[in-house]
Amino acid sequence: MRKVLIPTKLDAVAADTLRAQGYDVVQDADTPIGELVARHPETTAVIVRSEKVDQAILDALPNLRLVVRAGAGFNTIDIKHARRQGVDVMNTPGANANAVAEEVVALILAAYRHVVRGDQTTRAGGWEKKKLMGRELAGKTIGIVGLGNIGQLLVKRLNGFELTVLAYDPILSSRRAEELNVELCTLSDLFGRSDVVSLHLPETEETRGMINKTVLEQMKDGAMLVNCARAGVVNEADLRSVKATKSLIYCNDVYPKDEAGPKSVADVADIMLPHLGANTQEANFNAAKRAADQLVGYFERGISTCVVNRGIPEGLSENYQLLAYYLTRIARGYLGKGVQPRRIETSFYGDLNQFENWLLGPVVLGLASNFDPFFDYQQATDYLGEKGITHVSRGADESKGYGNSITIDLLEGKDQSFSSVSVRGTIAEGAIMVSRINNFDRLYFEPTGHSVLVVYNDRPGMLAKITSVMAANDVNIEDIRSPHDPRTGNSLAVLKVNKAVSDQALGEILAHDGFVKAVYLQI
Repeated sequence: MRKVLIPTKLDAVAADTLRAQGYDVVQDADTPIGELVARHPETTAVIVRSEKVDQAILDALPNLRLVVRAGAGFNTIDIKHARRQGVDVMNTPGANANAVAEEVVALILAAYRHVVRGDQTTRAGGWEKKKLMGRELAGKTIGIVGLGNIGQLLVKRLNGFELTVLAYDPILSSRRAEELNVELCTLSDLFGRSDVVSLHLPETEETRGMINKTVLEQMKDGAMLVNCARAGVVNEADLRSVKATKSLIYCNDVYPKDEAGPKSVADVADIMLPHLGANTQEANFNAAKRAADQLVGYFERGISTCVVNRGIPEGLSENYQLLAYYLTRIARGYLGKGVQPRRIETSFYGDLNQFENWLLGPVVLGLASNFDPFFDYQQATDYLGEKGITHVSRGADESKGYGNSITIDLLEGKDQSFSSVSVRGTIAEGAIMVSRINNFDRLYFEPTGHSVLVVYNDRPGMLAKITSVMAANDVNIEDIRSPHDPRTGNSLAVLKVNKAVSDQALGEILAHDGFVKAVYLQI
């Protein structure tokens, strides 16, 4: 009989479901996880919420095969060491989404109507009615940063307030935005126009500190910022500085650590909660039931859909996953900033065709940094569907003789008005190489580092104009390729450079006659 350890306060449905399937379940929310592990070394699976599953815990359970996080985030679990130990880690994405969406609405209304202060002062015998003049949510403009499960549910929950909804999401398609009746815009535009901004994005290298002085200074006086996402996405010092000059309202439910003690954000938060986003009976039930069902499916039927720390299958080099990621990043960058692709087409040639299920995750990661590269094919396609992006697997025409290579096509727009880009690459002498962008063939450049891509009408002196702009901006060119497309008369200059290139420098290139596109990429 397999033993399952649940060292957390989780709805009883998880233990009940597992016991009904013949599992030996130990649920104890009061004893520290380390002590429970020591008492039950024969444990085969563990279900946790926010408990820390570190190397010591993993090493103490020699029979452990599965850890299930009853929730979406799994940053408290050492997934790399788990992989080394042959332990799969699952999460239950989406189980808490509605709870968080409803919490946002609750915070907005509580702040607008002074619910907390009104209760405190009235309970104390006061009557501060004149001081607690509120505001109505109806007719306001709300900006949502990140239209994933939670963001999209928030849109639905706000529909009855007759709001204007703005959205910033780098990969949400215009088609999906129309379906949700939201207006896609830039982050700067969203912060400048919104009465309320709600954050729904993960904390990654790209998003950490993204809500900074630059965007906060664009908010209206009296505007509200709600953070039920992750503490690190907001630059706390910048928020404090801007709040001192503007009468911003800040509602917060997230912290660097979920623990008792003073909170650094206390002086700037108008309402602060102890990370209650997923803390509802319904969300707890959903996460518990899903965790148990996934555990049973894993052991009884081999279903591993939500495993988040997959290894590399035998026969597939990790370099090809990087290749899929790089090609998509290049394609996305080539389309241009603020462009939302509506369709992605993939072709995996040679031996790679059999690994499509392992390569689509890195492709999606190239579109969205918050997507985990270890997610499987179904999770990747589900994520694209959530964003309104169609995925087409074209198969591979092996008669072309491309060997082990990958082609990624991105399309944006609709009907007959659209633009597209096609990028192909391979591994040559152990290095990732981009071999083609659109009809510019035989490029063979390594995409890592700083690159500038310039499309121009091919005639004498054009390359000299590009290099002179680089020199004027103190940018050193380390390598240059310039394939020609005889069908259009255009050439593509690909420059490997030593540092970042500004939009101003790109504009200086485009100011010259005959230049079609100038893009800077950093990978």
